[in-house]
Amino acid sequence: MSRGRHGGGRHGGAVGGAAAALLLPLLLSACGSGDGEPTSHPTDDHTITASVGERFTLTVEENASTRSQWYLAAPKPDGSVVRAKGEESESAQDADGEVAPGASNRLTFTFEATGEGSTEIVLLHCTFNSTCDTGDGSPAPTPTTGGAEPTEPERVTYEVTVG
Repeated sequence: MSRGRHGGGRHGGAVGGAAAALLLPLLLSACGSGDGEPTSHPTDDHTITASVGERFTLTVEENASTRSQWYLAAPKPDGSVVRAKGEESESAQDADGEVAPGASNRLTFTFEATGEGSTEIVLLHCTFNSTCDTGDGSPAPTPTTGGAEPTEPERVTYEVTVG
């Protein structure tokens, strides 16, 4: 099951460095102008090199039932270099093809290289135990921390060069 998401107006809790061990790895892939299958890149490579017109994706694991969600955060990429083209979430399914209750989703952010230059893409990982401000001016929800002190969100920054 797939559903599209657009914009950066979602808010949720956030997670500190310890959450990295609990997350499935970030998957980074790039493709040409949309005609071929994405090419996989190492998950620890936070640099992207693209050609003008090239489309590429960033795919992360999230789970709304545990308030583990990812957002495209401020500062947004320079639109003259890279433009966000949307988001799509695909739910995990069981052996019968049914959506498994409480299962994680694969969230794919799609971008297009629009012009030569450099910019950054910032993804913010939010969970139940901390506030999460994506930088779009919307109020962040109160975290459900069980009385624990909220933590800072995990920020993953990708350096993008288009040539």
